[in-house]
Amino acid sequence: MRLVTYRASVEAEARLGALDGDLVVDLEKLGQARSVALPSSMLAFIDLGPQAVSAATALMAEAKGLYPVGVATPLSNAKLLAPIPRPRKNIFGIGLNYTEHVAESAKSLDTSPELPREPVIFSKPPTTVVGPGDPIVHNAAITQQLDWEVELAAVIGSTAKGVSREDALKHVFGYTVLIDVSARDCRRAGQWIYSKGQDSFAPMGPCIVTTDEIPDPQTLDLTLSLNGVQKQSSNTAYMLFKVDELIADISKGITLEPGDIIATGTPAGVGAGLDPQEWMWPGDTIEAEVVGIGKLRHPVVAA
Repeated sequence: MRLVTYRASVEAEARLGALDGDLVVDLEKLGQARSVALPSSMLAFIDLGPQAVSAATALMAEAKGLYPVGVATPLSNAKLLAPIPRPRKNIFGIGLNYTEHVAESAKSLDTSPELPREPVIFSKPPTTVVGPGDPIVHNAAITQQLDWEVELAAVIGSTAKGVSREDALKHVFGYTVLIDVSARDCRRAGQWIYSKGQDSFAPMGPCIVTTDEIPDPQTLDLTLSLNGVQKQSSNTAYMLFKVDELIADISKGITLEPGDIIATGTPAGVGAGLDPQEWMWPGDTIEAEVVGIGKLRHPVVAA
């Protein structure tokens, strides 16, 4: 199932939807038409657990593309928002999780050339999140080194505390695309949160694909282009710490809860690692894709 948060018009409220071809189906309204209670928001839907996905999937299969009036909106008329427009907690970020990115970071940033022995974890506040097509803000008073990172993000579906690698993926609800925007010159004494935590620095979407459609998250191609020129191209198979390892590691000391988001790291090709270095500037357009989930395309604008 491919789930979105959307507005059917500029003035409309944000709603939970499911993609069906070129339609966005309002799941709460579809449920009402069939006397099945489904929520109107993504977080409430995740909180219901696997039974919500099963119920929604069954309703859509029963409809066979023929929906009651007012239940479906043409995707071309809808405004997609971030799937989780306002996460309940900070996003978990994972640094240095692809071998070649470790090497390029050591050349240009204050990081070790040695492969990390355990996941490098930072966070991004909820206010970093923006939806598909929304602008990435370049604040020239703060940064002259605005960088890009395409990432697979895992969305937690059930509480995970001290889970094993073997059980870790059972706690995942689905996956989405996230761009970890980073102001490289805003790192402070080795701390990354101000560098990576500024407003608009976590474009996310366009949808969450549930785990029944992505049983193995370590097989996905991911790419990023700046102004049509490809900068990053890799596969999640090359993560140093796989998604199950990340969940097991974090949950040893921090309880993961439904709706939590883990951005799993980026491959080589970031601007800081290029020679000469490249950065994003107002007027640029960034496009990121995880194959099987979707694409994000964002303009960069001046603050």
